[in-house]
Amino acid sequence: MNFPENLLYTADHEWIGSDGTVGITEYAQDALGDVVFVDLPEVGRELKAGEAFGVVESVKSVSDLYSPVDGTVAAVNSGLVNQPELVNQDPYGEGWIIRLEPRTNTDDLMTAAAYRTQIEGA
Repeated sequence: MNFPENLLYTADHEWIGSDGTVGITEYAQDALGDVVFVDLPEVGRELKAGEAFGVVESVKSVSDLYSPVDGTVAAVNSGLVNQPELVNQDPYGEGWIIRLEPRTNTDDLMTAAAYRTQIEGA
């Protein structure tokens, strides 16, 4: 599985880029199966690290999405409304979910190597 080195990861399988872009990992989308719906938050919503901000629904299950850091939702990927399968097809690119304006640091997040170790132990 692919875990880009330039991203940071949460134990709940979200990733965040240096520009505040957030999505779910390749591991998470694989476990979910075919994504059929993504519930997106409103732009401007204030989030706390670990707070649920939306839902990903697949043919297998429904999973909450959690904010990796405190911040304000600056943008949502409205393309997921009509093409939720982008989460499966390109989880680190076109399948991004939200963009945050972070207000906290990322010290509690994992590097790609640490995340890989976590999921290999699961």
